[in-house]
Amino acid sequence: MTRYPETDGAVDELEPSYELTALDRCDSCGAQAYIRVVVNSGELLFCAHHGRKHQEKLSEIAHSWHDESSRLVSESRP
Repeated sequence: MTRYPETDGAVDELEPSYELTALDRCDSCGAQAYIRVVVNSGELLFCAHHGRKHQEKLSEIAHSWHDESSRLVSESRP
């Protein structure tokens, strides 16, 4: 597991070049992950639902927060 240095509590967005794929699964329920959160102990992947559910508490300890949940709207349009 990758260890990350301590931060001042500010959450940075990840580089746009990192995209989650259909192989990335939510750590809570196994659905497709659209949110990647990096914390001291490693990374967490969440579906949009669980990312929103845990966002308030995780934002206190997160080093970065990468959210691609907007793809859900654009992917559902014909």
